[in-house]
Amino acid sequence: MIDIYNQYQNMDKDGIILSFKGDITQDLLSSVYQIMESRLDNEEENLKLKKKFYHILVECLQNVYHHKEAMQQEGGSDFDEEKSSAIFMIVKGEENSYRIITGNFILNDKADDLHTKLNTISNMDAEELRAYYLETLSTTELSHKGGAGLGMIDIARKSGHRMDYNFHKVSEKYSFFSLGVIVK
Repeated sequence: MIDIYNQYQNMDKDGIILSFKGDITQDLLSSVYQIMESRLDNEEENLKLKKKFYHILVECLQNVYHHKEAMQQEGGSDFDEEKSSAIFMIVKGEENSYRIITGNFILNDKADDLHTKLNTISNMDAEELRAYYLETLSTTELSHKGGAGLGMIDIARKSGHRMDYNFHKVSEKYSFFSLGVIVK
């Protein structure tokens, strides 16, 4: 049997206030947003931090959710249902900071493009990010979901901190993509 008390202590020690592994659905996301809104109200965080955190949380989790849908459509009958599973954690840090961590499977042919885009974003300062955001907004068509590939740029702009990311190749078809964002 799993020692749940030990798990509890480890999560408490690591500051993990919410953790989930499984299928990401819109209902789950709505519940997570409500839970975190309530949690931030109880923590009595300042309004600016709450707004920033909530915006970045929504963007991070929507990226995972929409990516899952895109993989299902691209994979068709060849789609591996296990690869629709994802993980996310919300960690309370020191000095009124939070860390949002997500992980999900991504097709290898999409991973290279995303890696290039994240490298580009990571090497930009605030003014360059603003200009890149506006350029992307004006030169990119909206997808059928309403996005224009602005999510990662927006996360970097709003957080004001370098994003941590990693791609772990798990097969010839898939990699596991992880993203960590600090909000303070």
